[in-house]
Amino acid sequence: MHSDENQKKIESALRCWYLTGATASGKTSVGIELAQMLNAEIISLDSMAIYREMDVGTAKPTTDQCQLVPHHMLDIRDPVESFSVSQYRNLALKTADDIRSRGKEVLVVGGTALYLKALLRGLFDGPPADWEFRQQVEAELADVDSKLLHERLANVDPVAAHKLHPNDRRRIIRALEVFKLTGQPISHWQMEFDEAHSADECRVFTLRHSRPELHRRIEQRVLDMFDGGLVAEVERLLEKWTKLGHTASQAVGYREVIDHLAGKMELEETIEKVRVRTRKFARHQETWFRGLSECQIVDLEIDFEPAQTAQHLFELGSSIGFKL
Repeated sequence: MHSDENQKKIESALRCWYLTGATASGKTSVGIELAQMLNAEIISLDSMAIYREMDVGTAKPTTDQCQLVPHHMLDIRDPVESFSVSQYRNLALKTADDIRSRGKEVLVVGGTALYLKALLRGLFDGPPADWEFRQQVEAELADVDSKLLHERLANVDPVAAHKLHPNDRRRIIRALEVFKLTGQPISHWQMEFDEAHSADECRVFTLRHSRPELHRRIEQRVLDMFDGGLVAEVERLLEKWTKLGHTASQAVGYREVIDHLAGKMELEETIEKVRVRTRKFARHQETWFRGLSECQIVDLEIDFEPAQTAQHLFELGSSIGFKL
């Protein structure tokens, strides 16, 4: 069972409207229209848009769009900082409460599925870190291969081991730490914080295009990013920070341009790699959304109009009329 505090957070999250979908699916333009119909403010559901000065490659809302509808959870961290799912959830829900206190609706817009799941179903934060245990494990890893650590996890928590790459040392150590401190596998705790809801009790709308149309839109998005100055943006970031944080440096588009600027590949190859990786990322997003029972898939025509789509979602959501 959820704690009272966590249950309140889930109830707060379920009161929000959500607009999600794969990258380049048209969430921003539809979201602006829907927010105006709802008299809502928008909370970003994007793990990269939280970073300042990462604008072109994250396709953030424009200044004009932000003037039409207030946006939150944008530009709140420097690109050298980390930002956890737990931090996102806590800040997003605090922001939602603040928006409601001003008599507005809350519309959450973006494509980071892990953030969406954390809002809708809660999150297992777990016990505080056991630094002595972590230092002990790190000392062991100086002498042995990290695969042995992965095997140790497989012995006590095969479910978690299956999900984690053998080289993901940080999460493997955390899983072992939770088992040591609680006597239960981390996968057990995470399942307890994975209570699904049906689509007809939520207002979570997932935009979907046909595969060829989504690929066409991704192609255009990637070209627009490079025409819009992505390379120059990454140059400025590296000049200012020398090296981006782990999360920011792995963002689609940024990782490839960083390699290009390091002389590892020509621009045309860089653009192609970004295309391929963006398509792969979109497939990954769609798999996540299909796996969340809360998501109601909304199929779009090739020549869809954002305003008409928003009107359709407004009617769908109003008929659900979720009340706590």
